[in-house]
Amino acid sequence: MTITRRDFLKSTALATGGLMLAVNLPGSIPEAQAAGTLYTPNAWVHIADNNTITLISARSEMGQGVYTALPMLIAEELNVRLNQIKVAIAPPNEVYVNALLGGQLTGGSTSVREGWEKLRIGGAQVRMMLISAAAAKWNIDAAKLVAENGVVIGPGGKKASYGSLAEAASKLPVPTDVKLKDPKDFKIVGKATKRLDSPSKVNGKAEFGIDVKLPGMVYASLEQCPVIGGTVKSFDSSKARAMPGVIDVVMIPDGVAVVANSYWRAKKARETLTIVWDEGAVAAISTDSMLAGIRTASGKNKVLPIKANGDVAAAMKGAAKTISAEYVSPLLAHATLEPMNFTADFKDGKCLLIGPTQFQQGAQGAVAGALGIKPEDITLKTTFLGGGFGRRLELDFIVQAAQISKAVGKPVKLLWTREDDTTHDYYRPMAVNQLSAALDANGKPQALTFKVTSQSVTQRAFGLPVDTMDPFMVEAGVGPYEIANTQHDLVIHDSGLRVGYWRSVSHAFNAFANESFVDEMAAAAGKDPYAYRMDMLSKQPRFANVLKLAADKAGWGKPLPAGRTLGIALMEGYDTYMAQVAEISIKDNAIRVHRVTVAADLGHMVNPDTVEAQIQSSIMFGLTAALSGKITLEKGRVQQSNFNDYPILRMNEAPKIDVVLVPSTEKPGGIGEPATALIAPAVANALFTATGKRVRQLPMSAENIAKA
Repeated sequence: MTITRRDFLKSTALATGGLMLAVNLPGSIPEAQAAGTLYTPNAWVHIADNNTITLISARSEMGQGVYTALPMLIAEELNVRLNQIKVAIAPPNEVYVNALLGGQLTGGSTSVREGWEKLRIGGAQVRMMLISAAAAKWNIDAAKLVAENGVVIGPGGKKASYGSLAEAASKLPVPTDVKLKDPKDFKIVGKATKRLDSPSKVNGKAEFGIDVKLPGMVYASLEQCPVIGGTVKSFDSSKARAMPGVIDVVMIPDGVAVVANSYWRAKKARETLTIVWDEGAVAAISTDSMLAGIRTASGKNKVLPIKANGDVAAAMKGAAKTISAEYVSPLLAHATLEPMNFTADFKDGKCLLIGPTQFQQGAQGAVAGALGIKPEDITLKTTFLGGGFGRRLELDFIVQAAQISKAVGKPVKLLWTREDDTTHDYYRPMAVNQLSAALDANGKPQALTFKVTSQSVTQRAFGLPVDTMDPFMVEAGVGPYEIANTQHDLVIHDSGLRVGYWRSVSHAFNAFANESFVDEMAAAAGKDPYAYRMDMLSKQPRFANVLKLAADKAGWGKPLPAGRTLGIALMEGYDTYMAQVAEISIKDNAIRVHRVTVAADLGHMVNPDTVEAQIQSSIMFGLTAALSGKITLEKGRVQQSNFNDYPILRMNEAPKIDVVLVPSTEKPGGIGEPATALIAPAVANALFTATGKRVRQLPMSAENIAKA
């Protein structure tokens, strides 16, 4: 995609009231000059005449705090107070590509990691340009000037606001060599800071997709085949068309949409449709057949090596004891609290899209292809997201809204019901992990084999070639432990159901298997699980440190209240080192998690307040899945439909969460996802200590505990 500077300025809706100062980072366009706007492949800063500074955020805000953390990075180097910075979401453009993921998308716990250096450089560059503009205005050596709190200050009490200098600064060359602050001099970064977006969410001013209204807008409710991928053979809409408020009934590739002057009228009319479906190939799939297929594939499909060390076969032959185990992780739904929705307005060959998405470029491209128009004829505005978790990386609901708008010739808001959302997700894949270990006479592991068999989301979503290593399937597959002989393998098997990235992706099923199995080895050796791990971490100081911190804080080895036990788990994910200890009790095969203790080393932290909140939310998300989360299929139909049979934890079920954050000068790690992955093995290990039962198939429901 190409775009002129003028068109880009228009697309940002910032064409009046100030000047855009962009940053020119290493590898961008050194000869570019800022003349109102500057087109570069990196971050943007807008300084208005009234001294308001706006960060054009390339990442969507879905509760993870980027509307606070990213402005903190700019504010630190620009030497302004955080409350002087406003945030606007970026339109689709190559300039906003996430360098860690290769597209303009939000996910993978990358927002701070990817913006850590480039946004600080951006703030420093703009600050230097403002100082240079003031130096030229006053005919003073720039070295004698300082910029702070939105003002450039010079000798003799000279002052000029950033806004008054913006036009002159925008005409200067963008510095290519900038010196960033020493972290010891940080005034904003690293300090616990209240969220900038919280007030608007509390007072109702924040706009989520479900809040969008356009002049003349109508509402759509879409009936989709009960079997994902099925298509319409025929339909009768006569009853729906006769109902009050109904404007039209239209067929699109994904089903039949009823369009009305209110959402409720559209939904009620939709219930009267009579549709004959071609259910397609997914109708042959059940949960049992899917699991059987994965197990068969594990022994037959091509094995892709992840990592190997030493001579595993020899070590297995010489073992004093060998153990093996299989772990099964189910399909999971994303279950965002804001169901899928989007608003589209197709008119005169162009389309306006407004709503919650994690993938701006993908949305623009998919809608362009579906409508037969050019990507540049699509304007996309991103709202707040009422939960993402990977579900809003998908584009189905966005394309549907655009197709319905084109069919009826009006702006349309498409709203899914909770039932639509649960039964038509892109589910977290089912996975089977198989592990074996050889122990010596002292119980120390001499060899370990690990094999994970699952479905590749990346093949489905981004066309990864068949029989190619998918890095998003092997996260946390290789543990940190010092074992001389190891073999780690991946087997990819397409189960036939559409799958998607789910918060923590493959960390969740791989950590569940690895950390449960370490406890199984410790039990076979007759050793304490914490001490057993520490003995294998002599060369892993960051792992050993968080493990010790979590164990100490949780009171490992000390007396507990009657009926309670502890379980521990350890993992690195997204460059974050984390240990968790779960304190549980169990009654009538029902687990109650009373307390979770977390120690996390994520390098430099931008906003410790958000870090702690992210850990808490991740644990609640992961604990929901660990205790009750599963999607099952029968004849291709998802059996769950709403929170009554796909429950999320309630407030009275929430454990106390204690968080220990490690001060660090290492590069930032991601924090939005790792805690989600660790909670299941921590609870499973505590359950074993309490009952002697090893649950190897999630969730840890009463049914599965009884079968263990």
